Amino acid sequence: MENTGGGGVTVLLDKGARKRNFQNSSQTPIIPQVCEYNVAGDNHHHKIVTMSFVEYGDTIKDGDTAIVFLGHESMFPVKVQHGSVTQTKYGVIRHSTDLIGKKYGSKVTCSKGGWVFILHPTPELWTMNLPHRTQILYSTDISIITMMLELKPGSIVCESGTGSGSLSHALIRTVAPTGHLYTVEFHQQRAEKAREEFREHGVEHLVTVTNQDVCKNGFGVSNIADAVFLDIPSPWEAIGHAKSALKAEGGRICSFSPCIEQVQRTCLAMEESGFTEINTLEILLRVYNVRTVSLQIPDLGKAAEDNSSPGFDSSSPSHQGSSCANLQQGTVQFKSGVPLREVVGHTGYLTFATKSLL
Repeated sequence: MENTGGGGVTVLLDKGARKRNFQNSSQTPIIPQVCEYNVAGDNHHHKIVTMSFVEYGDTIKDGDTAIVFLGHESMFPVKVQHGSVTQTKYGVIRHSTDLIGKKYGSKVTCSKGGWVFILHPTPELWTMNLPHRTQILYSTDISIITMMLELKPGSIVCESGTGSGSLSHALIRTVAPTGHLYTVEFHQQRAEKAREEFREHGVEHLVTVTNQDVCKNGFGVSNIADAVFLDIPSPWEAIGHAKSALKAEGGRICSFSPCIEQVQRTCLAMEESGFTEINTLEILLRVYNVRTVSLQIPDLGKAAEDNSSPGFDSSSPSHQGSSCANLQQGTVQFKSGVPLREVVGHTGYLTFATKSLL
């Protein structure tokens, strides 16, 4: 509870949002961050539900993080603030009149007459638009990590390092509303920035950020994690701590490394620590362009009749010309997929393993 004094405003943070029931996660609804305030002389309590990355909100509010969508290759995040303006190539967006109170997904006209869409943020959109403090994981790798670690609502996950928070937001969305993410970041400023972003995005009750060296000090928890993810320069040095963090009844681990030498040392450490089902994957995304292709329709039936008619001489130049004309009488259009000439290459190797029960 916080009393601001002169204004007579009392703010009560909803403590229930921090409670997690790991036994019955399927029946527990997502609890948004709620605050209540009571202005002096007003006996009515007013509730304000802040924006959250783990549930959808209909209306844009002051303090929200929104995505300004100019096109599939052009979008950026903006912090909605009363009185602020955002410059785009189509002109100015005034937050007070153009954003606050409007529905997410609205088409907003800018000062120069052009228009943009205002989208509710999701982990996928955040991955495409977040400020890069480090190299990040993209949705192609994130999707296979989420599946192979067997994550679901209610799962407890340990992660190191936090970095720019790309994977962290996806993990939080997956384990919500009753799960939790314990993420460790070695760099103090990155850890503080991650805490700030999680608070602004309404998911701070689902994540604990720790600033320490995971290779020396571990994750700060023992025997509670369903899965562990490592994205650090020397993951083999943290395998022992990862095993300690996983539940006694077992769990899954994933390590992301860009170099095969890192993979080799990590696999050896996993084997020495008793992990089983060790395997390494590399995910390469191949994108196809869909385009319309036109092909000529040969009139094979009519050509066959002409060829079989009495007195037809196929060697005659005039007959050869008529055959070509018959083959070019019409065209047909259809859709075809063509791979891009340039494709995204190697990002990193994903090594998965299972904690043995023996």
